[in-house]
Amino acid sequence: MSPHAARKGRVRRSIAAGIPLAVIAALTAAGTATGRQTSGGHGEPRITQAATLGDISLGAFSNALLPGTVKNDRGVDLGGIGSDLYPAGRKGEFWTVTDRGPNGQIKVDGKKRRTFPVPGFDPAIVKIRVREGKVKVVSALPLTTSSGRPVTGLPNQEGRDEAPYTYDAKVPVSYDPNGLDTEGIVRAPDGTFWLVDEYGPSLIHVSARGKVIKRYVPQGLKLRGADYPVAEALPGVLLHRKTNRGFEGLTRLPGGDLVMAVQSPLALPDEDAGDDSRTTRLLRFSPKKQKVTAEYAYRFDAVGIVDPGEDDTSELKISSVVATGRDRLLVQERTDKAARLQVVTLDRRSDILGDKWDKATTSPSLEQLDDPVASGVPVLRKRLVVDLRTVDGVPGKIEGVARVDSRTLALINDNDFGMSDGPEAFDKHGRLVDSGVETTVTYVRLPEKY
Repeated sequence: MSPHAARKGRVRRSIAAGIPLAVIAALTAAGTATGRQTSGGHGEPRITQAATLGDISLGAFSNALLPGTVKNDRGVDLGGIGSDLYPAGRKGEFWTVTDRGPNGQIKVDGKKRRTFPVPGFDPAIVKIRVREGKVKVVSALPLTTSSGRPVTGLPNQEGRDEAPYTYDAKVPVSYDPNGLDTEGIVRAPDGTFWLVDEYGPSLIHVSARGKVIKRYVPQGLKLRGADYPVAEALPGVLLHRKTNRGFEGLTRLPGGDLVMAVQSPLALPDEDAGDDSRTTRLLRFSPKKQKVTAEYAYRFDAVGIVDPGEDDTSELKISSVVATGRDRLLVQERTDKAARLQVVTLDRRSDILGDKWDKATTSPSLEQLDDPVASGVPVLRKRLVVDLRTVDGVPGKIEGVARVDSRTLALINDNDFGMSDGPEAFDKHGRLVDSGVETTVTYVRLPEKY
């Protein structure tokens, strides 16, 4: 992606649907086939299709949805839609969601500052079509508050969330209690959406037009000033999520319940314990009851197994969970360079909701246990389905996974809007020096049903 390339077409707003029509036209013309396909021998997973999102100005995209929200996109193109992937019904079409927008880190006086180069960016639900090597935007919905204002992607609470700064890390940016760092997405049968967020962490119910209906947060969060209903309906232990490691995976079971994954182990009793731990949590939520009905302990493989050569356990994350049947899930374990998909069954006997492992005062904590099973924790059993590192052509940082059929998965990577960390991310004019990483949807065919 070249941030300085000429933009194709003008973007105008559809009053009826809020869809950037010329954005769609531009992406119909843009996008290039990757040409990646492995033959793969019998019994080996292989890529059957790969498609790439073309360049489009982030400012043009955002302002077509909500005019005036982005005054200067600093040369950033639309990206970051790889936070999740959910089938949209028609062949090759998926719902995706952006994260909080372009962001990075710059060290100042030895401390890292979180930068937001485009602070007016509003997270969006984006419907895409994959065809003939191209990823095309079909439609988009901006996420808005009860009064129709953009939610933004800015941190919520001073002292709990990272302080936001301008692109050069020199000037503070205001916190926003409406802000969402959206990650997982599913669409309900009634046309509404469910999303998860890293800040709260939270579960968000969104209307078919993108308006936040309700945000469910941990008990005791005390989020004040949000322009939409907020309910403290999630376990208070989630207040101990690591910074920037809240909910990331979300799926909908056939019966209607939602399952969400905490990206990394909780910081219990502290950040060091969370960094060293290999035990994270999945939560089951009933939309009918509007409450969490079960919680499960999930154990990562050793980091050197997931990503040979990596020795930092804190690099382990869950970015996607996918329902494959009643109480049955695919769970993606990953680092930024490698990913493996495991199948698990949500056994009622593995529920830890409300027991001692669900209390922040328990010592040692669940996260501190070297062998949770030996300590009586009913850890979910799992079975490896595919190690994506062994499939030639799969991009790094896969965050979204969707089922195409019983043997085919669609994967999408998060390209971080082409951003990298450090002061070199922008040139002397404050324009992005693009990383060159593209948003790609990749189909992987498995040797057998999973």
